[in-house]
Amino acid sequence: MIHRPMMFDYREYNGSLPTLSSNPYAYTKVANSIFIDFPVGTGFSCATTVKTNHSNNLQADDHAYQFLRKWLLVEHPEYLNYPFYVGGDSYSGVTVPIVTQVISDGIDAGIKPYIDLKGYILGNPVTLIPDEDNYRIPFAHGMGLISDELYQSLVANCGGEYNHIDPSNVLRSRDMRTFNWLRKGIVESHILEPICDPVSVITRQSSYGSRRSLVDINNPATLHGVKCRGEWFKLSEIWANDDDVREALHFRKVSGVWEQCRSNLPFTLNVNNTISYHAYLSTNLRSLIYSGDHDMKTPFISTQVWIKSLNYSIVDDWRPWIVNGHVAGYTRSYSNRMTFATLKGAGHTAPNWAPEECLAMLKRWLSNEAL
Repeated sequence: MIHRPMMFDYREYNGSLPTLSSNPYAYTKVANSIFIDFPVGTGFSCATTVKTNHSNNLQADDHAYQFLRKWLLVEHPEYLNYPFYVGGDSYSGVTVPIVTQVISDGIDAGIKPYIDLKGYILGNPVTLIPDEDNYRIPFAHGMGLISDELYQSLVANCGGEYNHIDPSNVLRSRDMRTFNWLRKGIVESHILEPICDPVSVITRQSSYGSRRSLVDINNPATLHGVKCRGEWFKLSEIWANDDDVREALHFRKVSGVWEQCRSNLPFTLNVNNTISYHAYLSTNLRSLIYSGDHDMKTPFISTQVWIKSLNYSIVDDWRPWIVNGHVAGYTRSYSNRMTFATLKGAGHTAPNWAPEECLAMLKRWLSNEAL
């Protein structure tokens, strides 16, 4: 992630181990950061027992809280007096509000150590609100990806339930086929990004017994220059699965193979809406919610819908916010101390596309300044 103090050198890949450089826009420039892989199985996280290898939303967030308490109380008590914030992007829209409430409940219960919890931060957050995916269609219309006529027909024939499967609705099926065809060449995480050419891959047996696809780093002839972000992300898999890197970072072998997005976790989704957590946390904590405005995976309009459902009055109405004399996006703040901001031209996980603007946004917000 672009938040981190180091970043990959995005240059033509020649088959060697990817190299790293200092990230000039790392969030660590304005705050000490703890990066946690959870639930169990993400990143290099692993469980020591079979029972704890399986988790759900509530268990995973409790595990994160247990880790945090041990980290602060046993390993690094020097950080106990620092203001504390919880943050994340994308699916963290589910995990961050839950773990923030777990920490808050622990504080209320007098559990040691005392954590000076001040608020939470979310970027392009998934919230599991009803029909969250439906907002991709009005987003596509607003961005000029579909015509007025198709949008009007979709509204008339689907009634807003675009994901509802009804084979008997011939007009709906026709419109959805057209919509899916029109977005075929669109990268949903950022609608302006080019679709990557397929990178040559091989299927190899890993030393941990699982099968996966990797760029064939042993055959540079099959590789080409890094041309788009989809290929850049592959560098992280090549780097993280290098034996020397794993040894230097002290990863356990039981951690398995590192993957950018792991979909086969022994994990149960048992929270189907996080709005109640936001409502609870809003009573005494600050929050910063931001959205890259070119993200079709979790469009900014779906985020605005659940924020509006909290029914808080507007304190500072919709206005541009500026970085280096240019409009970085638009922002609005609410009476529950929630700030919402868009990042102009950014996609899903906005810091990847607008690192300078995101760092400025975070610095101002942490300093209690207006964006």
